[in-house]
Amino acid sequence: MGLGLLGRGVGDARYLAECGAELIVTDLKTREQLESSVTQLASFSNITFVLGEHRLEDFRDRDMILKAAGVPLNSPYIAEAEAQGIPVRMSADLLMELTGVPAIGVTGTRGKSTTTHMIYAGLRTAGKPVLLGGNVRGVSNLALIPEVTPEHTLVLELDSWQCQGLGEASISPHISVFTTFFQDHQNYYAENPDAYLLDKANIFLSQSPEDTLVIGKQCATMLIDTFGEHIVSHVVVASADTLPTDWNLRVLGEHNRYNAALAYKALRAYGIEESVCREALEAFAGVDGRLQELQTIRGVRIVNDTTATTPEATIAALKALDPEGNKNVVLIMGGADKQLPMEALLSEVALHTKQVCLLAGTGTDRIKDSLSSASIYGSLAEAVAAGMAVAEGGDVLVLSPAFASFGMFKNEYDRGDQFNAIVAGLS
Repeated sequence: MGLGLLGRGVGDARYLAECGAELIVTDLKTREQLESSVTQLASFSNITFVLGEHRLEDFRDRDMILKAAGVPLNSPYIAEAEAQGIPVRMSADLLMELTGVPAIGVTGTRGKSTTTHMIYAGLRTAGKPVLLGGNVRGVSNLALIPEVTPEHTLVLELDSWQCQGLGEASISPHISVFTTFFQDHQNYYAENPDAYLLDKANIFLSQSPEDTLVIGKQCATMLIDTFGEHIVSHVVVASADTLPTDWNLRVLGEHNRYNAALAYKALRAYGIEESVCREALEAFAGVDGRLQELQTIRGVRIVNDTTATTPEATIAALKALDPEGNKNVVLIMGGADKQLPMEALLSEVALHTKQVCLLAGTGTDRIKDSLSSASIYGSLAEAVAAGMAVAEGGDVLVLSPAFASFGMFKNEYDRGDQFNAIVAGLS
């Protein structure tokens, strides 16, 4: 249920088909919209496609439903499957159950991707057999199964939907990391805003006393106060100050020092020597689309921060790129609304930006009156051109949208890819 365009659904479907399963692949997107994904599975005679719709009858007489992220909480199709007693699973918890190897899982509103990749880098530096999965672009969790040996460790980035799957399967990683908590995805959780936190909490609610929970200081008190008696694992709290002061990171910003501290504590809980942690974290160059330095043109640094889909993420970018408040940032932001508060971001925009170029979208419509000097652009290319026209040597042009990508782009990765291509064509 949910094939998508990011490769995860394709990989999961291919793995199941290769195992001999009789598959129905269903998605609300049409065959034309999903052409790149459908083409990759066209050779399998045991796959039936139902696209542009879901049908209740497809959720009966099945042995299992594998659902993608973002399936509505009140989905009548999932309700039908559950009424029939059919197991409903997600790929991350299924990977953990079927392989049975140690797992390190990372969730949080911001910082989870970078922290996950830092932990992965640390284990690789230590020479450990490790596989990276969860909410990682292009990575199918089920396709990892043939690669897993008893010596492997899984390192998983887990969004709220995948944590929802952990709760339904009563599984938590052996080492869980909870980075930060802010309101997010309120377009999805509109009917029950508290469910966002409850879904994420599943990363630790099925841990045992032998397991470890690493919590970022930003959300530690809230999590312990809310779930205290349900937290049975060993708890470690980390903040940017936790990291030794003489460790010099390549990645920018205080928020990345915070992420590195969380990764450090998770690696130490796993048993990795401090010297190896330092080597890995100091060498870590960052994750694509997260304050990713592209190139410098006419003295203007150009940075791709497309995964900044919340106001807090864009605030972190502004502080990292303009720590002294020199107002030398030309910011491209805007997009689809997630019903998140924007007041704090608008204050930081005033402190750090030279100019703001807005991308058209429902979120942009909500804030445009507060940014009266900013123009709205109907394409990313137009926004980049406008930004470069006002940027001077010593300035930074950054795409850090603070909103979702839907409408103008297929997803946040498509937005980042388009930005990279536009920048590559500049001179």
